[in-house]
Amino acid sequence: MASPLADHWTLRSDIDYLNHGSFGATPRCVLAAQQAWMARLEQEPIEFLAPERTLLPKLDQVRKLVAEHMNASPRDVVFVRNATDGVNAVVRSIALRAGDEVLITSHGYNACNNAVRYAAERAGATVVTADIPFPISGPDDVVDAITACLTPRTRWMLVDHVTSPTGIVMPVDEIVDLAHARGIRVMIDGAHGPGMLQVDLQRTNPDYYTANHHKWWCGPKVSGFLFAREEWQDEIVPAVISRGANLDGFGDTKFQANFNWPGTFDPSPLLALPTAIEFLSGLHPQPAGCGLEALMRANHDLVVSARRLILDRLGIEEPVPESMLGSLATIPIPAWRDCTSDQIKEIGKRLRDEHRFEFPVIRFADSIGCLRISAQAYNSIEQYQRLADVLVRLTA
Repeated sequence: MASPLADHWTLRSDIDYLNHGSFGATPRCVLAAQQAWMARLEQEPIEFLAPERTLLPKLDQVRKLVAEHMNASPRDVVFVRNATDGVNAVVRSIALRAGDEVLITSHGYNACNNAVRYAAERAGATVVTADIPFPISGPDDVVDAITACLTPRTRWMLVDHVTSPTGIVMPVDEIVDLAHARGIRVMIDGAHGPGMLQVDLQRTNPDYYTANHHKWWCGPKVSGFLFAREEWQDEIVPAVISRGANLDGFGDTKFQANFNWPGTFDPSPLLALPTAIEFLSGLHPQPAGCGLEALMRANHDLVVSARRLILDRLGIEEPVPESMLGSLATIPIPAWRDCTSDQIKEIGKRLRDEHRFEFPVIRFADSIGCLRISAQAYNSIEQYQRLADVLVRLTA
């Protein structure tokens, strides 16, 4: 049985949707706001969409809101389609030379790691992978694994704020400090950050940070942002080079001008984001106006309780300390160890088709069969209790 708050979403009632982490889920009121923006666009397409008329002020209002929640300057924020788009813009713009090294981790998102490999291969640079253990005992395991891979040739690194396959909240503050002490730039793939964690870019001080609006902020799909420190912005070229590259009036800075207008596009996912943040902030209202923080705490507490329940029922030691969890948790299932990729796919299909669950079942590090659960306001502990019952039967 889902949470009473599930009525705010359009998710199917016959499936326990425990996979907010993949594509998010957009509330009804946010979809309505997006439709209203689309209707306004179609009523007056030129006036609404032409950047030299009224589009850019609308985008700037959203940019200001995003920057406020990230504790960053709006001048350092541009919009992208998603975090993968943001990673590509940076890694394919940075000048690399033969002999340079770039660092990724074994828990990195495959699409973004592919972008790094592509850029490095074209420059004759080397990609080094920091092998972070899983299960993991604490943040020091991450820092030690990265430190062991750094050399005088390391130019920059890409690390996740929250790892997609394993749900680990990485110690990004410590990683950035470590890198900067050696003159190494850091890009953080924050795909899961906003809406799951308190992101403070002033404190963390990465060189680049990119994230999705459609995941834990529950915005419409195809919406995200890219942050870059001012000293690096002139280097970054978007995936689509358009009119802002050589014309005035497309943004307050060259950085924004390059990204503000990729050609004809649908801005409604961006423009509906304020509605999403306002809605989420009202689900757990607080006297001090910190409703979004309360939601993040509630989601964290729910996924911690759900994971503890499943671990206890299956007799599994915790693979990640609770302090390194946000609203995602990956659980290695001993009975699935050494399953083939086809067997893992079949397990996931059975859980979906026969037992009506939606969440990833993955094969991590070529041998560890895992499931990953998410917790959002529409979920309830009863859904994870039913999952535990099913897993007990399936792994007996």
